[in-house]
Amino acid sequence: MKMGTLLSRSTRGEANLLVRRLACFGSAEMITRVVRILSIVIIARQVSPQMMGLAALALSIFEMVRVLANAGIGQRIIAESEENLQATCNTAHRLFWLWCLVVAAIQLSIAGGLALFDKPDIAAMLAVLAGVYLLMPGGLVQVFLLMRAQRFGAIASIGAAQTISDHLLTLVLVLVWPSAWAIVLPKLLTAPLWLVLARQRMAWRPEPAAGYTAWQQFTGFALGVLISEILVVARGQLDKLIVGWLFGVQALGIYYFAFNAGLGLTTSFIMALGQVLFPYLCKAGHATECLRRGRVGLLLGLAVFTPLLALQSGLAGWYVPLVFGEQWRDAAPLVAILVLGGVPMVFAACASAWWRANEFPATEAKWNSVVTAVCLGAILLFSSLGLEMVAVAYVVGMAVIMIPVTLGALFRARHHPAPILEAAHA
Repeated sequence: MKMGTLLSRSTRGEANLLVRRLACFGSAEMITRVVRILSIVIIARQVSPQMMGLAALALSIFEMVRVLANAGIGQRIIAESEENLQATCNTAHRLFWLWCLVVAAIQLSIAGGLALFDKPDIAAMLAVLAGVYLLMPGGLVQVFLLMRAQRFGAIASIGAAQTISDHLLTLVLVLVWPSAWAIVLPKLLTAPLWLVLARQRMAWRPEPAAGYTAWQQFTGFALGVLISEILVVARGQLDKLIVGWLFGVQALGIYYFAFNAGLGLTTSFIMALGQVLFPYLCKAGHATECLRRGRVGLLLGLAVFTPLLALQSGLAGWYVPLVFGEQWRDAAPLVAILVLGGVPMVFAACASAWWRANEFPATEAKWNSVVTAVCLGAILLFSSLGLEMVAVAYVVGMAVIMIPVTLGALFRARHHPAPILEAAHA
């Protein structure tokens, strides 16, 4: 189907609506990116690759554990009918507390295991970061209610405030205490700010009188979403652990820097695309309209991100040594390669939103399993050829799976038998 034909079916108001919602994230992210670049510049000049590698190991493990908190509970809030919303929120609140405590226990167990294997620094960092899970449940229902209300400006402002505070704290700590702790500790110190802002932006509290939704209604959908979230984070974090295992901590520091200076600068923008699309698809009313909206979202995402990613990749050899310092010149090719991973990530974000809106988290989990296995397998297969080939393997592995799968789901499908969530719960 030609792009012009597809877009002609969409009203101008719909297209403008998506652009405005993305712009909410974009305006906040522009400020965040400036602060992020500044922090990366200072960190790169103050912290050695060895210290960077140590922080990367701790944060990679933390990110892989933290994804367990994204158990698909909140997506049920977004899609619930108005009649059952308060009861669903009551149950979700309880489940968030229970599950976050479980996740905290898992992370503390991993920290204990690392301490036994003579990794005391990483173990201590993970133990401290477990405190994040004690703050999350108090604001998660509020955040998903904001998503349900499509108040993306509020969501973007919360994320931007936390991220900017994180980077500013990192800047201060790196200058006075250049160590891996200076990179890790702000993740915990900024969590209370997120909690306060979430509760300010959306007033909600449990109402026992409204009753509770049966917890079993969360399990089927939540399991598929949880598996998908775990696989996405595994794909984004296990590559770093593999690099550290195969090449050493110093090489991991270089790879981690390249990832953050390259793909890390655009990842949050692309994730915002998926966040905007999911409630937009849920409100479609019927499967055919949902499919059309998914196609429009994909084309819009490609039109916005592809030129930016191409420009960033093409200029990496120039801006990396200029901005971050000559000591990182050798990382420029890695940055240029990893940036291109943003293209298949656009496809993945759109496919994920469409699968979830149509209650097919199992399909999402299946394809995320495939792409994760391909990416990590390719890294292992080509690791003997050096870090640059590891980066190529990561990007190509993601592209060869997610691009054709997404095109097949959104452009070859003529009818989707499952009702979208909004219709299913009306």
